[in-house]
Amino acid sequence: MAACRECDTHKGESMIYIDYIERSNTVASSPTVCMHCEDPLAPCAQVCPAHAILVSSDGVVQSADETRCIYCENCGYACPFGVPKFHIAQQYMQKCNLCYDRTIQGKGPMCATVCPTQAIFYGAYEDWLAAGRAQQGAKPINDFYFGQQKVHTRNYVVMTSQDEELDLMALVDDVSLTELVEMPEVTAARNADA
Repeated sequence: MAACRECDTHKGESMIYIDYIERSNTVASSPTVCMHCEDPLAPCAQVCPAHAILVSSDGVVQSADETRCIYCENCGYACPFGVPKFHIAQQYMQKCNLCYDRTIQGKGPMCATVCPTQAIFYGAYEDWLAAGRAQQGAKPINDFYFGQQKVHTRNYVVMTSQDEELDLMALVDDVSLTELVEMPEVTAARNADA
C-alpha cells in the first residue's frame, strides 16, 4: 500500500484496499485492486453520466477525471468488485489505474514492482508462466461469476490449478456463520421510566 501512494498520479494516496480474511482467526489478507473489466467493458465507466471515467486504448480503466466527475457514485454501485474510492471533501472518485504514468513507459505498477513475494504480479499470462508460478500448483483466472452474471477482467486472481473461474455468490452460500453469541436483553425500555 505504501508503494501505491508513491505513484505520481495517486497524490500520496493508496488505491489498493487490503481485505482481511477471517480477521479473528488469521492475519491472512488479500489486496483488492481494480480488475479493469473487459466483458462487460468497465461497468463503472458505462454508468458515468458525466463521461468522467475513460478506458485507454490498451484497456486500462482510468480514475475519474476530476474536472468532469459530478460525484454521483454510480461507478461505485456498478463496480462488481466495489473498487472506486470516493473523496467526500474533494468530491471525486479515484481507483487503481495500474500506475498508468509508469506502465505507459514500460515500467510495472508500484505495487507489483516492490512486492517481495510476487503476490501481485504485473505482466502477460505467458510471463507469469515463464516465471515458474504454475509449477507451484497455482493458476491465474480472470472469469468471475456473480450469480448468472459473468465478468471477464484484464487482471487475474491466482487460484488452485483445479479452478477455472471464481463464483463469488457460491462462496457466499458456502460461508458458515459461527453460532451467535447470546446478547443481553435490550435495556432502552427499562431505563425509560428512570
